Amino acid sequence: MKNLYIKTSKPYDVKTGAGEINNLATYIKQVKQCNKIAIVTDDVVGKLYGEKIKNLLCDYDVCYKEFLHGEEHKNMATVATLLEFLAQNKLTRGDLVVALGGGIVGDVAGFVSASYLRGVDFVQIPTTLLSMVDSSVGGKTGVNLSCGKNLAGAFHQPCLVVCDPDFLSTLPEQEFKNGLGEVIKYGCISDKSLFDLLENSDIRQNIEEVIYTCIKIKANFVEQDEFDNGERQKLNFGHTLGHAIEKVSDYKIPHGQAVGVGMKLVCQWAENQNLTKKGCADKIDKLLEKFDMVRDVDCDHKDLWQTVTNDKKLKGKNINLVLIKDIADCYLYNLEIEKLI
Repeated sequence: MKNLYIKTSKPYDVKTGAGEINNLATYIKQVKQCNKIAIVTDDVVGKLYGEKIKNLLCDYDVCYKEFLHGEEHKNMATVATLLEFLAQNKLTRGDLVVALGGGIVGDVAGFVSASYLRGVDFVQIPTTLLSMVDSSVGGKTGVNLSCGKNLAGAFHQPCLVVCDPDFLSTLPEQEFKNGLGEVIKYGCISDKSLFDLLENSDIRQNIEEVIYTCIKIKANFVEQDEFDNGERQKLNFGHTLGHAIEKVSDYKIPHGQAVGVGMKLVCQWAENQNLTKKGCADKIDKLLEKFDMVRDVDCDHKDLWQTVTNDKKLKGKNINLVLIKDIADCYLYNLEIEKLI
């Protein structure tokens, strides 16, 4: 087991390692004295692991709720249903929510936890590669609105994250690729050795090292800038276009793969503007090809940039675009949105 201590305004531990989920009850008792726990998951993860988690928490008064999986259910209707569920089960601010699932479950359950009674504690149990390396750590929660992705949300740090790579044994290949988009991102913005490992090694044979490295990189950015006002925005590399790609594809291209294409396209644009070293886009494209990921999107790229005008990172008529000078060397570039279109 490796432990990472995340030093935010509300510090917490991330427990990583194979088999760590079996210590869930012990870890919860170390951070929270409570009687009731509400487990929130989706219908896919629930069938696989719902009973296991309930059994691990048998010493508690457990209530359990599944919602339908998929990006189309990451919305305010699901939030309302879950809030009513917590209220009907009389959860108090002294109780606990457990988010069991991938990024969507964590985002929704985290937002619900932030909203219910103006904030109850929650635990993240990520079950996908994407949620392990990215969304379970850092406290960003949110849901989609009709106008765009993650437009309603809150900063709400978990009190504990238990990251067990054994969950990946049941993860579909497409979902594994979804997580690889975020892994590639970390190599691009911060860690050349991670990028080299992705280029030259079998990621599955090094998965525990990869997960730990990615969480450590993210923790560094989050600790410097918890509320996303500057340095943490570098974690959005590829995301501005990625969110646009998700939306124009009607969410048929999942988040991580959309981020992969977004990184490639923003590097192509930046190389043409002499803002990024020539060849970076090709290096990213070769990784996307190696892992058989989406490499382009079937629409006019101008339409993608137009969709960016709804991005939540806009400030007035400007946007902080995350670019890289070279692999593992990223920076923020502020420009007028009109210059992108």
